[in-house]
Amino acid sequence: MKTNKILMVVAATALLASCGKSGGRPQFGDNEYPVVTVGTQNADMQTTYPAIVNGIQDVEIHPKASGFLTKICVKEGQSVGAGQLLFVIDNETYQAQVRQAQATVNTAASQVNTARLTYENSKKLHENKVIGDYELQTSENSYNSAQAQLAQAQAALASAKELLSYCYVKSPAKGVVGTIPFKVGALVSSATTLTKVSDISQMEIYFSVNEKDMLALAKQAGGLNGAVAAFPPVKLQLADGTIYAHEGKVVTMSGVIDQATGTAQLKAHFPNPERLLKSGGAGQIIVPKVSTSAIVIPQSVVSEVQNKKFVYTVGKDNKVKYTEIKVDPQADGDNYIVIDGLKVGDRYVTNGITKLSDQMEIVPITPERYQQKIDEQAKAMSASDIVNAMKK
Repeated sequence: MKTNKILMVVAATALLASCGKSGGRPQFGDNEYPVVTVGTQNADMQTTYPAIVNGIQDVEIHPKASGFLTKICVKEGQSVGAGQLLFVIDNETYQAQVRQAQATVNTAASQVNTARLTYENSKKLHENKVIGDYELQTSENSYNSAQAQLAQAQAALASAKELLSYCYVKSPAKGVVGTIPFKVGALVSSATTLTKVSDISQMEIYFSVNEKDMLALAKQAGGLNGAVAAFPPVKLQLADGTIYAHEGKVVTMSGVIDQATGTAQLKAHFPNPERLLKSGGAGQIIVPKVSTSAIVIPQSVVSEVQNKKFVYTVGKDNKVKYTEIKVDPQADGDNYIVIDGLKVGDRYVTNGITKLSDQMEIVPITPERYQQKIDEQAKAMSASDIVNAMKK
């Protein structure tokens, strides 16, 4: 019997408490509501946003030449430097083209030498009146033509060597090699992504805030640039729930709203000396905010109508007033920092706000007395009272 009674009291207390927290109130048979006087305190709050982790530079590696892979020179996860060889593509055809172009250059160079000797000899003969102007001009033209053919051959050789160099795929930047989905012998082309090289010495963390919060931040700071400059250092919560050891700094805020999501994207830079963060990872950006002498109220005492927030304040005549407030856009999910609408010394109702109406007169009591009355009523309730209450 004693155990059953205890269970009944616990159930009743939980039921009544849940009524108070959900905005309703237990039926005391009077008009008593818990009221709190506004004060100030230091507020250490934070807001979290889903985030995507990228390297400071993520480069997709595509070959410029088509052919079969003959050599893979790196492994997944390996650190590479700029210009380091990554892959080799079958280059027999390109080497043959280089040899052919080199032979053409050699032939053209020989022709230039022959034309030069002929021209120099023609000049001496012309000086001695052995040949005329026509023969001299013809010799000079042949020499100039041979030089042009040599230049053309040299250009073809440079082009052939460049095509050959495309068979040796090198890293355009330092970083870490990503996934390599191909094996030696695979046929690749310029449309093929061989791998990705990510510079993870510093990471770019992308997260998004909704349009309302972005506008509020911009208005407070005098524009987007001011909002970025005023952003405090941010933290990163990793996928395992731990907090990353280094803080980051917000560096950019998009001026365009994504129509699909209604959000604006922000980018923060984080150092990554231990190479703990990997490109493509995910986490949560934590934006802290410390306010001194702030007015902090629970979110449970606030009602929201058409994106406006209201509380029931209590006047000297103990009549409640439906009062609009403005809050800081950064919130921790439990409390609001009030920036307008309440001042120190004001009083507001903390429980049972759904039962109130504007200018309704109440009997203010303390939250402690309110809880005491809940406990007293719970003890006085019978089993049938609890059952009937739970059915409501």
